[in-house]
Amino acid sequence: MAAAQGAGGGSAGPSGPPGPAPGHSSSSTAVAVWEWQDEFGRWRPYRGNVCSYIEQVIQASQQKGRRSGSGLASSIPLGHADPALAPYVIDIPSLTQFRQDTGTMRAVRRHVFPGDSAAGQGVVWEWQNDEGGWSPYEMNVCVFLEQARATNHQRVDLGPLGYNYEVDFVAQVQTNKTTRFRRSIQRRLDAPYPVTTSTTPLHTGVGCSCQQCWPNSGTGPITTRYRHSMTNFPNSSTTHQVPGRTASVSSSNVGFVPYNKPILTGARSTPRLNAQSTLVLAQTGSLNAALAASNGVSAQTLPVKMPKPSKVSQALAATPTEPESVVKKYLEELKSAPADEDCMICMEKLSSPSGYSDSCQSSTIRPEAVGRLRNCQHSFHMLCMLAMYSNGNKDGSLQCPSCKTIYGEKTGTQPKGKMEISTFPQSLPGHKDCGTIRIVYHISRGIQGPEHPNPGMPYTARGFPRYCYLPDNEKGRKVLELLKVAWKRRLIFTVGTSNTTGESNTVVWNEIHHKTEMDSNLSGHGYPDPNYLDNVLAELAAQGVTEDCLGQ
Repeated sequence: MAAAQGAGGGSAGPSGPPGPAPGHSSSSTAVAVWEWQDEFGRWRPYRGNVCSYIEQVIQASQQKGRRSGSGLASSIPLGHADPALAPYVIDIPSLTQFRQDTGTMRAVRRHVFPGDSAAGQGVVWEWQNDEGGWSPYEMNVCVFLEQARATNHQRVDLGPLGYNYEVDFVAQVQTNKTTRFRRSIQRRLDAPYPVTTSTTPLHTGVGCSCQQCWPNSGTGPITTRYRHSMTNFPNSSTTHQVPGRTASVSSSNVGFVPYNKPILTGARSTPRLNAQSTLVLAQTGSLNAALAASNGVSAQTLPVKMPKPSKVSQALAATPTEPESVVKKYLEELKSAPADEDCMICMEKLSSPSGYSDSCQSSTIRPEAVGRLRNCQHSFHMLCMLAMYSNGNKDGSLQCPSCKTIYGEKTGTQPKGKMEISTFPQSLPGHKDCGTIRIVYHISRGIQGPEHPNPGMPYTARGFPRYCYLPDNEKGRKVLELLKVAWKRRLIFTVGTSNTTGESNTVVWNEIHHKTEMDSNLSGHGYPDPNYLDNVLAELAAQGVTEDCLGQ
């Protein structure tokens, strides 16, 4: 990837956005960029070819709707555009990305930019992360930087876009204005984004007051990960970068947050410390555990004697079950298909054959067979459900693509490892009336199995062992017992792509958030956080792990 070339001459950094660049003042064309929101609130653009496919499907659906009077396509399988994205489906009505094999959901959005902007030219600006890889800025930042470069600015201030950073085009670095921590940046050319004539928003449904439908910067509802169980709402209008490991302790990012975090009441909530409390932490030397956690790991620095931990062995995946038997177990075949209802998996009418009939064969399920899930009553092509099940880890469970109801006992793809549990008397901030439970996860690198994205290829396990903390009270102990169940079902971790570093084929968290800081909440992974226990119970329930599991 070619590094950005420094702009020669020109002025020093402006305090606001640069003025119109030649060729940027107006444009007769526009391009559409689709982005998905990661767990830190960052918007990550899909590649140009994936965005082109999404736009093509929507346009075809609109044309078909004008002819037949039907509505917009309800879902878009991304594997048709990029085989690496085979597990992912975009649900258009809710503007969410759904991973079929794990149930993970992310918010998505569509933005339109001038055809002669960075998006139209295929220009992507990236910053170097802690592991030496490159992470893209969200597209509106890329457009801003490209416009500044085209007008020969040597430096620009990203403050107007919600970042506490300056970018120096000559030195090719980004500098945190508070800590002075520097990162390299680069400019990369990729495929241009698709030309569009539609600039209207796609999400036009009437939203209720629940978090699923709460406005999200004009881009549609937020991911159902936050649905109903939370009391505050994420602010996802801007993004952030994980603090660098080498940042100065004395110039912490607390007091002025250089990015807008999602205001979660769960695992990654807004820091509640002020400058005064930061000074106390620095004087006592207890800040290092928080700063060591930039990769999700918190080092244990307490001067206490740890008792011998108990251990929870790693459970293997459930014995594979015949896919046709699983589908027939949970779906009741209908005698006649609903005439005007779409299958949200293949986007074809339920009255027509399954869109997967050419790629998924079955001797016992006909392409035109339609089934209704027994509990939630949502209907799909049975062959589509068979294809979805066969694309996962085939553990004998199904999850409804519409309402996410789980049928059977869901298991994940977590690699083999070890979970250690111990307690000690020191309290967590916000839980002064009890001691602390410490969980240590051990996973080593290995070879991917048939349930993983790339069977036979190695996977890495960065940052292990990982230390996590719970209050040793009644609710904390209940969360611990449910985490044991989730661990045995292989739901805590999975093999995928790191949201922090961009590294693929590595062990990553799997949507059950943990607190990896004990005595601070600088990065949102620590305490105090009064709603964390309730939120993690909701996340466990979304994976099918509830109190009902404890009596089994």
